[in-house]
Amino acid sequence: MALNMLCKLAALTGLALMLTGCVDIELDVALTSPETARASLTQTMSGDFYAMLKMNAPPKDNQFCSKGEFTETDDGGAICTITQEGRFAGLDLGEYETPVHFRSAGPGLVRISVPTAPIRAELDMGEDVDEETRQMLDSILAKRAITLRFSGLAIAETNMELTPDGAAEIVIPFSDLLDSKRQFPVEYYAVVRAP
Repeated sequence: MALNMLCKLAALTGLALMLTGCVDIELDVALTSPETARASLTQTMSGDFYAMLKMNAPPKDNQFCSKGEFTETDDGGAICTITQEGRFAGLDLGEYETPVHFRSAGPGLVRISVPTAPIRAELDMGEDVDEETRQMLDSILAKRAITLRFSGLAIAETNMELTPDGAAEIVIPFSDLLDSKRQFPVEYYAVVRAP
């Protein structure tokens, strides 16, 4: 995709939205006790977009990974990983705007949840975006997704998929989040048995 088309997209929809669209996001929350967890947020940017970002910002002004561990990949892309461990209230994942909620679900059980409305609101382009821009954004988002993963000793209940290693996980394509007709649960959650 030509650089001027990307710049047009950035101007029309805002840099934050464009960066969200060119990044795969993985949020992994693992209970370490009934009051603590380890949370890791990994954002992976493709080579095309990372090259454009580097052209438009000085190397010392890292707009992509201002907090966390930064790695450039062999294919010219970049990865930003923020990992925090501790009490639920103290977890801070930097740029991640969607809150992760923790609450007791009984003895030894913790309900971990992420509401879907803030994610969709962050991607909302409004009504002023023309069809050409919408199509460009759809093409950018076609291969990008948010992955949520919650784990602990065992999953007692969830509206996500159970993985072979016993975690609850859901992969949400960005293109689905932009589809106003697509229905989502109010939140994705898992009731997890704590170690």
